[in-house]
Amino acid sequence: KKVVFKMSQDFQLLPKIINGALGSMVGVVCVFPLDFVKTRLQNQQIGPNGERQYASIADCFRKSIRNEGILGMYRGISVIFLLVTPEKAVKLAANDYFRHHLTQPDGTLSLTRQMLAGAAAGCFQVCVATPMEFIKIQLQDAGRVAKDGRITERITATSISLKMYRERGIIGLYRGIGPTAFRDILFSLVYFPLFAGLHDLGPRKPNSEDAVPWVTFMGGLFAGCTSAFVVTPFDVVKTRLQALKKRAGEQEFNGILDCFVKTWRHEGVTALFKGGLCRVMVISPLYGIVQVIYFLGVGEVICNKLFN
Repeated sequence: KKVVFKMSQDFQLLPKIINGALGSMVGVVCVFPLDFVKTRLQNQQIGPNGERQYASIADCFRKSIRNEGILGMYRGISVIFLLVTPEKAVKLAANDYFRHHLTQPDGTLSLTRQMLAGAAAGCFQVCVATPMEFIKIQLQDAGRVAKDGRITERITATSISLKMYRERGIIGLYRGIGPTAFRDILFSLVYFPLFAGLHDLGPRKPNSEDAVPWVTFMGGLFAGCTSAFVVTPFDVVKTRLQALKKRAGEQEFNGILDCFVKTWRHEGVTALFKGGLCRVMVISPLYGIVQVIYFLGVGEVICNKLFN
């Protein structure tokens, strides 16, 4: 089935990158504490007697704030600002770039081509996302693996990066690239065509073909919700493989398949969806916010003032 997809013939990449960067920065600030909780819920393993460190999302929030303070829940956000900005910028701009070049001369873009464009954008994202996710996981999980949940040593993104670089070289920062690639490519393959379809359904701005902001937000929210849930098992595996430190009695994993099998066997299939609700709560508003700002066209305004 073909759908009409209109793209300006004068496609400019730089404004798209700026829009994606601005949108991601605003979105991250809004949802980062939820992402922090998601990481800890996914990394905790059930003890031999069924004991859990965190009983729920609320319990994780409460214990983390009590032990580390509210600012502690923003541990790792500097890394996110440094890397998620180009990550989301590349992802959104790449999707538009590939959609532009895959659009037929008659202005149509089949669902298959939309999915191909999304998957290609996900491939570009992985290059930036893997080191960012690796460092973020260490920073967010530090309180969980620390004795009594209290961090006694200073842990920074720089110290983690340098330690891993000295031990394993630059390849060490790409620990977990396999499940990250599965997660991000599948997410983009589902997300972008779904968002485009939802975005085309709502009312337009007066005298314009652009959707009103609330339609853009809801499209990003629902598409993000669906895509995030679909890829949650890969996100759980990625998170566990990237965690360098474990609590006493927690299992070690040797690759994607080993992590899937051990998690399923020892904790049940529901363990592969740990943090799923929290992940949906993070991704849904994040992509809603990012898309609204992306479609505001701030990048186009900036580029017009700078280059015209």
